Amino acid sequence: MAALRYAGLDDTDSEDELPPGWEQRTTKDGWVYYANHTEEKTQWEHPKTGKRKRIAGDLPYGWEQETDENGQVFFVDHINKRTTYLDPRLAFTVDDNPTKPTSRQRYDSSTTAMEILQGRDFTGQVVVVTGANSGIGFETAKSFALHGAHVILACRNMTRANEAVSRILGEWHKAKVEAMTLDLALLRSVQHFAQAFKAKNVSLHVLVCNAGAFALPWSLTKDGLETTFQVNHLGHFYLVQLLQDVLCRSAPARVVVVSSESHRFTDINDSSGKLDFSRLSPSKNDYWAMLAYNRSKLCNILFSNELHRRLSPRGVTSNAVHPGNMLYSSIHRNWWVYTLLFTLARPFTKSMNRLVLVWLPLENRIAIVIGESTQRIICGMWAVICKLRTGARAPNEVV
Repeated sequence: MAALRYAGLDDTDSEDELPPGWEQRTTKDGWVYYANHTEEKTQWEHPKTGKRKRIAGDLPYGWEQETDENGQVFFVDHINKRTTYLDPRLAFTVDDNPTKPTSRQRYDSSTTAMEILQGRDFTGQVVVVTGANSGIGFETAKSFALHGAHVILACRNMTRANEAVSRILGEWHKAKVEAMTLDLALLRSVQHFAQAFKAKNVSLHVLVCNAGAFALPWSLTKDGLETTFQVNHLGHFYLVQLLQDVLCRSAPARVVVVSSESHRFTDINDSSGKLDFSRLSPSKNDYWAMLAYNRSKLCNILFSNELHRRLSPRGVTSNAVHPGNMLYSSIHRNWWVYTLLFTLARPFTKSMNRLVLVWLPLENRIAIVIGESTQRIICGMWAVICKLRTGARAPNEVV
């Protein structure tokens, strides 16, 4: 109880007193959780009362919240010139025990990513998000950063990436966020990114493979491959291979691959059922933009499933997700027909701040937040809206 007295809280023998080995902590956004040092686990409910609590009010006059070099929150009492890791507002917590709703009751089309993450603390987690300067990638990166994670925006356009970093820092100046160059259309750039990341000597807990291209005219990359295939699939495939050792050392770690339901409208096998490599990187005469996109998304899912099969025994899990239909983002920018279609449909689409791909380490699961609903799923699955599928074309579904 010495720590309580040091923070200005009196000792008590009430039912709220914690058992030996337990510690009370708070997240950045004011929720109380409990750490059991004996069993090395955390939980939201008080170990005696079973109640959930949150902080009421602002910090006392003269107090300030800071973050140490390890990313842990501590509090400075400027009046008495002392510091403590115990939130002085813990003396003024209020119970928060609403009736536990179902996922459909709890989340709807008006739910924002920040509401989904309420009470989550990602301090100490390192997250890499590709294509994070706009759209889904930006909202995902921002949500992680505003909840304590060290987020790296892996982007091709560094001007837009730095602007995205500034926008996040504008919301919270202490956010740990940075931008690094990654051009998926150039395998040498992917290699340089991996080398630069490893040189930082940090862990990698979450890798979100989000960047993608849509409706591109036919072209070849400098590596001699069709651009849609390389940007959407092969570049991410290579990136994961290069960072595989870091992911395994950081276990438990997660890979999230953003795919699409459009993978169902194509095939990559020939008439005999064997893989047709010419369909992955077609010639100009055999190219159709939508078909190339669909095939790349099918590759995403097959890759994610196989990655999970190989690495899950080492503590690295992988999931592929469909973010929802008709999202208003910049992915349509390459063809005026799609730009017109998305513009006309914009009033009826989900906004980006209502969609985010989130890793919940306290529950050791993935939450896919997609506008109308949220589904927490087990690992190695294909998630779309409220449905889970065990494979790219598997008929069995869990609702």
